Amino acid sequence: GVFLYNHLQQKVRNAEALAQKYKQQQEALSAQLQVVYEHRSRLERSLQKERGEHKKTKEDFLVYKLEAQEALNKEKQDSMNRYGALSSQHKILKNQHEDVKKQLLDLQLQHNSLKLEHRKTLETHSQKYAQLQQEKDSEVTSLQDTVYKLREESKLLRKAHQEVHSQLLNAQ
Repeated sequence: GVFLYNHLQQKVRNAEALAQKYKQQQEALSAQLQVVYEHRSRLERSLQKERGEHKKTKEDFLVYKLEAQEALNKEKQDSMNRYGALSSQHKILKNQHEDVKKQLLDLQLQHNSLKLEHRKTLETHSQKYAQLQQEKDSEVTSLQDTVYKLREESKLLRKAHQEVHSQLLNAQ
């Protein structure tokens, strides 16, 4: 009986210790649950606030979207107008380009014919120049010969003049 009493008392102490342990765990869990409830409450308030801000942001976004769409439409219209103007200007410039290309071809043909004519004229002038140079050289040579002969004649005349002068002096 004592043994059974001790055994039962041991079981009661174990059960009390286990109950104490469970009670502490329950208190800890209650505290944690309280923290969780408070946190949940804060989160719900934060969520409500976020929903309000989200609603306001959504409204602001819709207003912005409408304004942006209007601005985009206006810009699109302006762009189409500019494109039309640029397109006609492009056609005009393209036609002018074609005209300039034709003029360039005409001028190139004219340039080539003038170049050919210039080459012929240059050859003619070169031949004429060579001929004139040859004539000048022969004329210079002829004039040099004449000058040489005249100098010789001049020397002879001086000599003769000197002799006549000497004879006059002797006669006087």
